[in-house]
Amino acid sequence: MDTWFSSALWPFSTLGWPDKTPELEKFYPTNVLVTGFDIIFFWVARMIMMGLKFMDDVPFKEVYIHGLVRDGEGQKMSKSKGNILDPIDLIDGINLDELIKKRTTGLMQPQMAAKIEKVTQKHFPEGIEPYGTDALRFTFASLATQGRFINFETGRIQGYRNFCNKLWNATRYVMMNVESQSININDDEKAFGLAERWITSKFSDVIAATHEGMRTYRFDLASQALYEFTWDEYCDWYLELSKTTLNSEQTSEEEKCGTLYTLLNVLETLLRALHPFIPFITEELWQRVAPLVNKEGDSIMLAAFPKADELDTDTGVVEEIEWIKTFIMGVRRIRAERDIAPSKPLNVFVRNGTSEETEWLNKNESYIKTLGKIESINRAETEMEDAVMVLAGETSILVPLTDIINPEEEAKRLNKTIEKLEKEKSGLENKLSNSNFVERAPEDVVEGAKQRLADTLNEIKTYQEQLKSISRLLD
Repeated sequence: MDTWFSSALWPFSTLGWPDKTPELEKFYPTNVLVTGFDIIFFWVARMIMMGLKFMDDVPFKEVYIHGLVRDGEGQKMSKSKGNILDPIDLIDGINLDELIKKRTTGLMQPQMAAKIEKVTQKHFPEGIEPYGTDALRFTFASLATQGRFINFETGRIQGYRNFCNKLWNATRYVMMNVESQSININDDEKAFGLAERWITSKFSDVIAATHEGMRTYRFDLASQALYEFTWDEYCDWYLELSKTTLNSEQTSEEEKCGTLYTLLNVLETLLRALHPFIPFITEELWQRVAPLVNKEGDSIMLAAFPKADELDTDTGVVEEIEWIKTFIMGVRRIRAERDIAPSKPLNVFVRNGTSEETEWLNKNESYIKTLGKIESINRAETEMEDAVMVLAGETSILVPLTDIINPEEEAKRLNKTIEKLEKEKSGLENKLSNSNFVERAPEDVVEGAKQRLADTLNEIKTYQEQLKSISRLLD
């Protein structure tokens, strides 16, 4: 597994960088050795000494030392322990019977076979499902920290397989939107809105972070930057923001063209940035996306790795979008806490806020209403005691309780909760008033009971205040 890990990371240290500046001259295939720390003396040091002795030069200028891969319990992988994972099995999958056979064949200690079979059945009751090469490569890149050991679990690969699926589905969404519009995204006039300027600015920073991660051999930081941008910014936010522009009847053709172009241009650049990490899916997708933005080439492998200055930046829009996101997430949090259906439109009121936040709200009301599933946004002229409140910067966001709950049912629920907490409070008070318990029980147990009593009293107070607010609605 360690040898395979070295092989998996090797392409990152030999990238054909498009900007061969002096500080990046070290990225040549003959200059870097990738290895684990356990053979520095047995292999690395002797190669250097042999090179100096016979060639009057060292065979490599830099050595990238990665951690050693261990199993999920931190045990060294070995044939005798039966805990070795074959990368091919992680890529293609293997059923339980075949996995047991592979792990118990050719043992130096045949008496260990029964134990190995039992452990294998425990950890892989259904065998190993296929995760694919890209998911495994991205997993190892994300694990390439500066630690000496890497505890490896298949659950990590599953998360990165989901990431690959996310990228595939995002590409499908972009392609469907481009094909459904009768717009020439390359030649028609374009107008770039707030969301478009924001996503390109964020991506420019991410590309710079990726370059820095690769330059310093922090492949974990490079992969993390690309992962978070792809999942959180591009897929979760920009694709949703783009729907507002593309589906609105008030949007001009220039704005739609700008949105479609940005969707494709950022995606094409993102595929090139992700290619060293997940080469197979990016090759497949790039062949479909690149021609739509007039990019040609036999393979994404021959395309230039992206640079930060490829994208226009407008740092002034980042703060505005972050406030919009906070507003929308605040409304979503109210829905989650009060168990409100995502499809139910809400009437939202706002209070206070800076003049800048008020301007942002007025300019971007369509974004906020669409993504927050909000029916109306009005300014509250008076105090609203019977409302749930969250904050977006200095702006208070209020949702009236009458809009989101049935007062009678909520009052019954709160009374039951308070009754249950009162019983728990009485039990804790009785326990703490018992001198035998206080004197004989371990100190941490007594302190735990005291802390639980304090927490219970606070919960009772909170629910009583909520019940008081509900009661006003019933009057």
